[in-house]
Amino acid sequence: MQALDVIGVRMEMPSNNPIVLLRESGGVRYLPIWVGAVEATAIAFAQQGVVPPRPLTHDLMKDALEATGAALTQIQITALQDGVFFAVLVFASGVEVSARPSDAIALALRAGVPIYSAEEVLDEAGIELPEDETVTADPGQQVPSDVELAQFREFLDQVSPEDFQQQPGPEPST
Repeated sequence: MQALDVIGVRMEMPSNNPIVLLRESGGVRYLPIWVGAVEATAIAFAQQGVVPPRPLTHDLMKDALEATGAALTQIQITALQDGVFFAVLVFASGVEVSARPSDAIALALRAGVPIYSAEEVLDEAGIELPEDETVTADPGQQVPSDVELAQFREFLDQVSPEDFQQQPGPEPST
């Protein structure tokens, strides 16, 4: 498993579909995941520290876990099948619960737990940008350079969710 950092929520143009953008910690691969508008808002709120007057669904889930003593330790993006990402919530008890990555990420940000991805998911859907074009903002924290951002914007302009769907293989011979 590879640790990931949440870079933020972006809008894919021209379709205006929200994407949560993750990057492997200390690495050069980015992982874009298309999410729904509600989940994109939940992720953005958590990143910005916005506390709504009443708990949203992910806030409620975090509060329920804390109230029951079910300690969430991490989330894992485990698979990519037919263009659909899969994730699990991992608890201190060893229990794993299946979740949509968007919900898992929103909960992880609220609970302050790490996010991991299976290496196979990064190999299949990760976008690699050259390491020498990464600039450092704070000690130990890398941020995309202007070149990286331009390359990523170009990628987003040309990619669609269908690009992550598994392509049919050749017909079996009889």
